[in-house]
Amino acid sequence: MNTTLRIDQLRASVEGKEILKGLSLEVRGGEIHAVMGPNGTGKSTLASTLMGHPKYEVLGGSVTLNGEDLLEMDVDERGRAGLFLAMQYPSEITGVTNSDFMRSAINAGRGEGNEISLMKFIRLMEANMKTLEMNPEFMHRYLNEGFSGGEKKRNEILQMMMLQPKITILDEIDSGLDIDALRIVAQGVNSLRSADRGFLIITHYQRLLDYITPDFVHIMMQGRIVKSGGPELAQRLEAEGYEWVKEELGIEDETVGQDEDAFQMPMNTTGPKIR
Repeated sequence: MNTTLRIDQLRASVEGKEILKGLSLEVRGGEIHAVMGPNGTGKSTLASTLMGHPKYEVLGGSVTLNGEDLLEMDVDERGRAGLFLAMQYPSEITGVTNSDFMRSAINAGRGEGNEISLMKFIRLMEANMKTLEMNPEFMHRYLNEGFSGGEKKRNEILQMMMLQPKITILDEIDSGLDIDALRIVAQGVNSLRSADRGFLIITHYQRLLDYITPDFVHIMMQGRIVKSGGPELAQRLEAEGYEWVKEELGIEDETVGQDEDAFQMPMNTTGPKIR
């Protein structure tokens, strides 16, 4: 079965304010989707809602991963089902080493009686750290403790490479990275491209997409996807900004706080399926 994440008319709120307002999208194995948009349009809310952050309340719509209801799963169940989120601001966890955390996560997915052997785990982790140009001593450091911003982002990609998820969400993984770190992070992502793995990349900037070529680019405004296209769409946004999108679609305020009545364009009700 080909991996498929299907989002249909998803609505979600935080602290009583509706942020996602009927968002639809389908991500299949072998595809990389980039979601772009100005600040305050709901991009990170989408990532957190999909992963099951308790702060976000789902008001309507559906999300399935390979036909299973994702919204009915707890966060750990979503992870075991194959969903992975590389966070914008990874937490520091004192007392838990990087290697212990990752081995526990892998074994949780493999199940009792099928745990990865210690030697196989060490060889796998060392090989992936080499790809990401990470110092081997980071295996024994506490999770993200004392890591720089760039080191935390590389560590998120390391977790992705170790866990081999079916659908990976990258929430502004490029923020705060210099060009060298960006190249290395992108190399880790590209190494996992396969026919049975899909990616949803949330970013503000074209520069990440210079290293990770998306199949589809979606513009998000007012809690919805309002325009979709190929890689050339991101290039135009880099050159011209978002004003032309607002003018073309008659959008006055692209943020989530605008009244519904001010947004009178046809909505994408079935999700972009560009083939």
